[in-house]
Amino acid sequence: MILVIGGEGSGKRAYAESLGYEEKDMADAVMDERPVLLHLERMVFAQPERADELFGELLRKEVVICSEVGSGIIPVMREERLGREETGRLCARLAEKAEKVVRLVCGIPVVIKP
Repeated sequence: MILVIGGEGSGKRAYAESLGYEEKDMADAVMDERPVLLHLERMVFAQPERADELFGELLRKEVVICSEVGSGIIPVMREERLGREETGRLCARLAEKAEKVVRLVCGIPVVIKP
């Protein structure tokens, strides 16, 4: 599995396309049979208490794409803080198991883990 992270609009989807995936291969915040999952953070924010349950299924994906949520101002709302914390923890676990971790910065892929 390849974990792709980066800020909003940083080129994460375009990077997946550069790997040969098309729009039809990408599931947007839903778990299904498609090989690429977009917007992991939206899934976690919707039900942060179930983030751990996603881990096994995510490992079976070819590419998991997540927007970075840990930078910036700490949210005031408890639910938003929990979503942010659970997304970060889940990404850390995924990065540990991933064969490759790529961070997109201004459209430039920076390989964090080969």
